[in-house]
This record gives sequence, C-alpha cells and structure tokens, in this order.
Amino acid sequence: MALADGPGLVAGRSWRSGVNHSTELMPAVAQLLDGRGVRPGELDAVAVALGPGGFSALRTGLSAAKGLALAARIPIIGVGSLELEAYPCRDSGLPVCVLLEAGRGEAASALIAPGGTRLREDRISGPEELLDELRAAETGGAYGLWLFCGEGMPPWAESVRSVLGGRAVLCHTPPSARAGSLASLAWGRLERGETDDLDALQPYYLRMPNIGTPKRRDRRAQASSRRGRGA
Repeated sequence: MALADGPGLVAGRSWRSGVNHSTELMPAVAQLLDGRGVRPGELDAVAVALGPGGFSALRTGLSAAKGLALAARIPIIGVGSLELEAYPCRDSGLPVCVLLEAGRGEAASALIAPGGTRLREDRISGPEELLDELRAAETGGAYGLWLFCGEGMPPWAESVRSVLGGRAVLCHTPPSARAGSLASLAWGRLERGETDDLDALQPYYLRMPNIGTPKRRDRRAQASSRRGRGA
C-alpha cells in the first residue's frame, strides 16, 4: 500500500501476508495515515488493484478500499494488476509480457506492444502454451525481443531463458514498486475525471474460484462513471 501526493509517493509499505489479510490490512492503513497526519476525509480518492490474483486477497483488498471510500465519501479507482505490473516498463521500447501467478502451475498474462496497446486478451495458461505463442510471434517477424516482468515472472525465468535465450529480457520489479505504480496510474485517471462506480466495481479474476457450484472462466466487466473530483 502507498500514500501518494499527486505523482509523488509520500509513504509506502509492503509485506507478505498468508491468511491474515483482513486482520492486517486496515490497521496498517490506519497506521500509515496517522503517521503522516492525514485523515481519510482529506484523501482525494482511493485506488485499488483489481487482479487477477489470489481470490481472498482480491476480495479483502477491494472490500477494504470500498469501505474507506464509502466512509470518507471519496471516489474509488480500480486498476488491473497486469497493467500496474507493466507500468515500470512502459518506456522500454520493447513488447512486454506481464506474468502473475495463477496457481496450478499457470500464470495470468498480458502481452503489451510498445506504446501500451494490448496485443491480445489477457489469459491464464501454462508455460508451454505461452512460450509457443511468443515463438510464433517471433517466427512471424512481429517481435524479436520480449521484456518479461511481473510478480509471476521469477518462477518462469528458467523456462523463458531455455526457450527464448537472448531474446528474453527479464525485469525484476521489487514489491514496493507496485503500490507506487498503482498510485501513479490512478492519479492520472483521477485528473481526467475517470472514477469507478462503488457498487459495480468487482475483482478481475480471469478464472473464477474453484469452489461451490461450477462457474465459468470469465472476466467481470468494470462499470465506470464520469463523476470526476478535483485533485
């Protein structure tokens, strides 16, 4: 999590949480705000990562963000986790493959062209399927180099190097950079008056939880409003 003032980061904190998301998050938020002498009502907006990611973590994070926005009567802005993971690599000049762990030996991925255009729909796949896709793009003459980044990239690093060799550029982004990227992306949207509907905002799962009755693999559409608030 992070506290930002415009494009600049004021304070941030990251830690690994196992099964204690709900009991650790809000006390940490309160401590961060108190440490900087900021009351929730003085915030211009709350930004939250929508996923894909762990189901419990996404639900907890979004619930906490919605509660804070509702109590403080401020806008909420949701940002896709693949987008914010790619943000530090936006000026590399290379096509970017963003990876987030999805369990079962698979990863959620986004392929982004130089300039920020998505090359295809985000999806969940195993290493062989994704690397075959990138080799096909290389054979077709689309791209010779790929920049890999994201929290899910390190477990795939060996497979990526063995298949693509020197055509793969691996970018390791520290966890502390993620909240800063989220804040930067959200601030730009806030300045453009692009905020989300508090009731309609939902996690971006890509793959629904494998519990209860069978559910289809799907994305939930994000409903947005244009009720901009001055920064």
